[in-house]
Amino acid sequence: MELRVLQYFLAVAREQSISAAARSLHLSQPTLSTQLKALEEEVGKQLLIRGSKGSRKVMLTQEGMILRKRAEEILELVHMTQREIACSDETIVGDVYIGAGESDLIRIFARAACCLQKQYPGIHYHIRSGNAVFVKEYLDRGLIDFGVIYGPVDTGRYQAIKLPVRDTWGVLMRRDSPLAQKEHITPQDLWDKPLILSAQESDHWPMARWMGRDIEELSVVATYNLVFNASLLVEEGLGYALCFDKLINVSGDSKLCFRPLHPRMEGAASIIWKRYQVFSKAAQKFIDALQECCGLEEQK
Repeated sequence: MELRVLQYFLAVAREQSISAAARSLHLSQPTLSTQLKALEEEVGKQLLIRGSKGSRKVMLTQEGMILRKRAEEILELVHMTQREIACSDETIVGDVYIGAGESDLIRIFARAACCLQKQYPGIHYHIRSGNAVFVKEYLDRGLIDFGVIYGPVDTGRYQAIKLPVRDTWGVLMRRDSPLAQKEHITPQDLWDKPLILSAQESDHWPMARWMGRDIEELSVVATYNLVFNASLLVEEGLGYALCFDKLINVSGDSKLCFRPLHPRMEGAASIIWKRYQVFSKAAQKFIDALQECCGLEEQK
């Protein structure tokens, strides 16, 4: 399977038209059609549903959608590799890719990047947002250099640095809600309330023990991946969102407030990378700076 043909396939998926894709690729339509047909024969599956004579629009089959996702990942990995190899020995430039959920801990990464910025302005940073499943998947595929996860680390697969700052769990709510009058929120306060939870696998939900209830016993009205979206649901009165502190601005004229949990519930995180991974020069400089920043945080 040639990279060039994967680029052709992605162009068709993007344009939803073989003729439009051919124009963008500066190919003749028969040449592109031949390449696509050969690709389908190679994988042994139909990838495109061609429109009728009156329609030039094409659609992806289920197998085509799978190939599109994988092709995008393959080409991104190729581009990352090319950029790393192109860096000269004298100059440290390149890209550092980090996978993480929404957390105030990103500030530690920002401090490490700031420490490097003046000496190595050619290093660029890319944050990919997602939960632990996303982070591990992208690490294993080589699409990110580092990932942030909460809880135990599989040390057989990953190396890790424990981050010195912890996130505090609490409840995001409207200022005019009944629970806003409390300084802390207990499990019993939430048992009968409409809840908005992070979209995590229920077996790994970190709040189950604290809550004293299985997730199926609670009134979960919505789930979220991005806490900003959850904050809008809260603001409109849909329910109470369980999340980390310091992610939504609740000062000033905000209609929202945050109340910590009691007993206190914290999230301890680690930055992880694949064991035996060979870093690019940029990634190595970053992890060195991050370790230094973590040491300074522990001394505070």
